[in-house]
Amino acid sequence: MKILLIGANGQLGTDLLRVFRAAGHNVLPFTHAQIEVSNSQRVSDVIEEAQPEIVLNTAAFHKVEECERKPDLAFQVNGSAVMNLALVCKRADAVLVHFSTDYVFGGYSQNTPYEVDDRPAPLNVYGVSKLVGEHLMAFTGGRYFVIRTCGLYGTAGSRGKGGNFVENMLKKAMAGEPIRVVEDQVLTPTYTADLAEAVCKLVSTDRFGLYHLSSEGQCSWYEFTRGILQCAGIPAKLAPVKTSDFFSPVKRPAYSVLSKAKFRSLGLSIPSWEDALPRYLEERKRNLSAEKAVIV
Repeated sequence: MKILLIGANGQLGTDLLRVFRAAGHNVLPFTHAQIEVSNSQRVSDVIEEAQPEIVLNTAAFHKVEECERKPDLAFQVNGSAVMNLALVCKRADAVLVHFSTDYVFGGYSQNTPYEVDDRPAPLNVYGVSKLVGEHLMAFTGGRYFVIRTCGLYGTAGSRGKGGNFVENMLKKAMAGEPIRVVEDQVLTPTYTADLAEAVCKLVSTDRFGLYHLSSEGQCSWYEFTRGILQCAGIPAKLAPVKTSDFFSPVKRPAYSVLSKAKFRSLGLSIPSWEDALPRYLEERKRNLSAEKAVIV
């Protein structure tokens, strides 16, 4: 299939490019510098010229604290731009694959994984803007997959955030800094390589609609950090704290684990976060070794 990938050099986009090409698809990669999703004319021109069968959109304004300060930009990128992209894809008869977030849920009274038909209750501008994008996209009536995911980390890092959670924790530990991590926010960290593999399988089903797709299992950020340091074999001064111990202008869900029941009903699966983490660290080690070899 001919696939157009928006955000090809990002954390998720890098793995989507690798996985879809490995599966034999013709992938046309576009970076943020090449196509800005909020530029409706540019989006229309690129898709109409390329005539892809599928458009993978990883573009988002996802710095949650900046979203609080710049709500207009958040709703433009995460909301209206998504609607425009969906309309362009409909005209081009292309399937749109769009990524949303666990932050559409609030999670204060939840203790079981959210199903796709559970009622959203976002707590912050980022979550609201992503939910708006979901609804506007569905309203266009085109063919689409909306994939809500959670806690992404990958070997390409997250350029928009200056790394990812795993890398940040490893840097702190290696610098000998004390590490304090919240133990009252429960989620599912998700390795982008596994997510990309799952997405590649999902889009081949033509079972369009809304899906929850993250690693299996759940943990707190503190438990995830403990797992990172144990797997990496790095001693550190790690202590659990409460969300209330950190000041933040952003309210975050206390529980945002996503149920993969709908995805599993298609006969598909994704590994657990416990399985993914050591594989990520091993891939990271190989990449670092390759970089050193090039420098030498």
